[in-house]
Amino acid sequence: MEIQAQKAVVLLSGGLDSATVLSMAQAQGFDCYALSFNYSQRSTSELHAAARVARAAGVPHRVMEIDLSLFGGSALTDTTIDVPQDTTSGIPLTYVPARNTVFLSLALAWAEVLDARAIFIGVNAVDYSGYPDCRQEYISAFQAMANLATRAGVEGFELTVHTPLIDLTKAQIIAAGVGLGVRYDDTVSCYQADDLGAACGRCDSCRIRKIGFLQAGVPDPTHYVGMDD
Repeated sequence: MEIQAQKAVVLLSGGLDSATVLSMAQAQGFDCYALSFNYSQRSTSELHAAARVARAAGVPHRVMEIDLSLFGGSALTDTTIDVPQDTTSGIPLTYVPARNTVFLSLALAWAEVLDARAIFIGVNAVDYSGYPDCRQEYISAFQAMANLATRAGVEGFELTVHTPLIDLTKAQIIAAGVGLGVRYDDTVSCYQADDLGAACGRCDSCRIRKIGFLQAGVPDPTHYVGMDD
């Protein structure tokens, strides 16, 4: 009798981290369902990247529409706030209020419908940009809440939020992804990539990505604005 693979919802932004997480989840034998969000973010080219990554992985992919620009408060959802070009201390302007809580809550809802017991998210506490919802304390608190607030949890079918990148450097993430065959040229990490997915090369996300490839000793496949085709 064939044993059915466990199902997992994987949050897929289209960036380097989430693409790696999807491959990691598949390598662990999970039957993956990718979930992305069009939340009125500054760059929607990441959604095209997410579609490419999901297609290459051969997994179902859904994109949910959520207009977080109604609240604003972030350089990613309010075009009147410039994306910072320099690294700053504290929580940066690219922090989107409650974004991971919203995303994880919707992933939790889909997981219940799918009878999935796992959610994968690419949060990282080493090379992250200072976001409070990328810390292990937050993930542990959300998981505890999820198992209190769902029928599955109350009935004893506990859900686990997997964060395989939480303690890895960007270079370690890239090395792991290369070993799994992740095509990083399909991904977009830039906070303000153009419609074709070309990265600005100046924002915090671009800086961290560049350093990661350099330290990993892996050629950077990122297409930057102004590069020759």
